[in-house]
Amino acid sequence: MTFEPVGNHSDASRANLHLLHGTLPHEVVCTENLTPFLKLLPCKGKAGISSLLNGHKLFDASWQSMAIDFRPVCSAGESECVVEMEQTVDMVLDIERSKRPRDNPIPRPVPREELVCDTSKEYSSEDTCYPLDVSYGQSWSLSEVFGRPIKGTCLVEALEGPDSQSVCLNVPADRDVYTSHGVTEFKDTSGFSRCFILPTNDDFELMLPKQSVQTGSPIHPPPLYAERSITGHGQERGGVQTLLTNPSPDTSVEFVYLESLPWFMKPYLHTLKVLLPGDGKQSPSIIKDIYYRPSVDRHRGTQLEIRMVVPAASTVTLTYDFEKAILRYTEYPPDANRGFDVAPAVIRLISSTSNTTSDSMYLRTTSLLLPLPTPDFSMPYNVIILTSTVMALAFGSIFNLLVRRFVGADEVEGYDIRRLRALIRGRLVIIKDRLLGARNEKKIQ
Repeated sequence: MTFEPVGNHSDASRANLHLLHGTLPHEVVCTENLTPFLKLLPCKGKAGISSLLNGHKLFDASWQSMAIDFRPVCSAGESECVVEMEQTVDMVLDIERSKRPRDNPIPRPVPREELVCDTSKEYSSEDTCYPLDVSYGQSWSLSEVFGRPIKGTCLVEALEGPDSQSVCLNVPADRDVYTSHGVTEFKDTSGFSRCFILPTNDDFELMLPKQSVQTGSPIHPPPLYAERSITGHGQERGGVQTLLTNPSPDTSVEFVYLESLPWFMKPYLHTLKVLLPGDGKQSPSIIKDIYYRPSVDRHRGTQLEIRMVVPAASTVTLTYDFEKAILRYTEYPPDANRGFDVAPAVIRLISSTSNTTSDSMYLRTTSLLLPLPTPDFSMPYNVIILTSTVMALAFGSIFNLLVRRFVGADEVEGYDIRRLRALIRGRLVIIKDRLLGARNEKKIQ
């Protein structure tokens, strides 16, 4: 229910399609993923907007994601079909952090004279300052944020006019924007967006000076808020709680909720509950359909899909209990006490006006950290040390008994017992004389 084919597929091809869905919640996007990502582009990241994808800047962002989507696109008569590929990179940047020079990355306090204080606070004085949020309206440029300008254009086909716009900026109309020479600008009729036609061979620089803007860009609230967490305590059982909030005051939202759980996290389907905060009772009418596929130990995880409808201006609480499995000691990672990552839930919003998958919107919750029963890995080490010590003592004793030869003293060649006795007596006499001499000296004194 969550994932469906996108693009032009014939009825014959749909019958032979198979859906493969996998997750690696502990793996993060890194430079080793950016390099092959750029190689798929026509200019390999050397020109166009992809020239801003510097690994140091991209992975230093507060949040980033990369995606590649493939879909078949056919002409009107379906005589010619091509595969369309769409590459997406999302970044959330901190302007102050991104403008920090690489040779001096350590943040330092702002001087007192440069602080912008909120004088409306009661405790505001000469020695007390509550800083204002100056992130909106501050100055920045492409070279300061990304470390380089855009290196020309990289279009597959040469386009002219408004269709060749390749860089767009969502800022109010009264915001000052300066660009390099030879750039054509197109402003949107809404007054909150403007696009630019980049020069073919020249660098494109974009700079926004520091300015106090009174009009802000409109921010559209998301159609659904989702918050997921683990509940319970102990090493045997636990629970998952998901809060689903519909902010719309007059429209209900329908979606498909997908949970992909690892095999060592075994949910109890009979404990699945959907609660409304008003009455605190279960609301089975909210759930329209459920698809459940149980897990198989060490082969596949659990798949749980729920089709739900959340009423307008309501918050629905989805809860269920699960049991924690005990792993073999060889299946634990080196940092076993950290916990195991659980993949985020996938939410597919179903449009009320269109039934096509291309119009669907996908949301993902945060991943979870699941603590499992962890054995004391120092105990095998102690057992190995103790066992090795006992084996060494036993082996040494047995080896000496088997290898050494025991003979009488009189059988040793060159051994004289009388000479040895005389030597011992002589040593004893010398020690006795020394002791008596020391005692006599003390009496004389």
